[in-house]
Amino acid sequence: MRTAYYISDGTAITAEVFGNALLSLFPLQLKHKTIPFVETEEHAYKVLEQISESFQDSGERPLVFYTIVNVDVRKIVSRSVGINYNFLDQFVAPLEKVLGVPSKPEKHRTHSIHETTYDIRIEAVNYALANDDGSNLKEYGNADIILVGVSRSGKTPTSLYLALQYGIKAANYPFTEDDMGDMLKLPPALKRYKDKMFGLTIHPERLHQIRSERRANSRYASMQQCRMELREVENLYRREKIPFLNSTRFSVEEISAKILAETGLQRRKY
Repeated sequence: MRTAYYISDGTAITAEVFGNALLSLFPLQLKHKTIPFVETEEHAYKVLEQISESFQDSGERPLVFYTIVNVDVRKIVSRSVGINYNFLDQFVAPLEKVLGVPSKPEKHRTHSIHETTYDIRIEAVNYALANDDGSNLKEYGNADIILVGVSRSGKTPTSLYLALQYGIKAANYPFTEDDMGDMLKLPPALKRYKDKMFGLTIHPERLHQIRSERRANSRYASMQQCRMELREVENLYRREKIPFLNSTRFSVEEISAKILAETGLQRRKY
């Protein structure tokens, strides 16, 4: 099986994102190997050995995606036996021409702890953790968004992803069986924040599967209970005009991107 390498003298996040985006277009099975912080020539030569061994083992030239600022290290990696793709070379020169400004490559700049949004993102993560599952309604006034939905519909992972990736303060509130009654209504503590709310729903079959893994053969996981809760929350969304999304077939990354697109929330990533 062919191997795809993602190599950088930084975190290798950029190489991974670009490389995986390209490879996702092809219906192939690949081995994936990420090698971050290749900062010395000695390390670069060891990477060459790894790539060469991979080629010898599989008989297929590895794909090598790399973003390396250090010129000497970059030259060494570019001599690998793999099929090499240097993302920086592909885009920097054309951008310099368009912008009329020479680039000033600097290691770790993109994902550095010194980036201006780092503290914002850490603060957002702490906020998401402190305001998970309706545990701290007093701080909802500070939220950028409040995700609502039934238990196990994807609220917590989406809240954390929005915080870590985009610096968005995302609280979340679960609608439980106790909230249902004759007709599900917005709890008084949430009414004033309705303009910040975004709903998640999910297919009952998928919810039943997820809950069964958590509490098998329980009323909580029963198909009847799942259908009832989802019916109530979706009726609430429509009645209160709360935007919502069915999360069944989407990853956390896709759910987050769709929420940002619909709400217009500002990304605080760079």
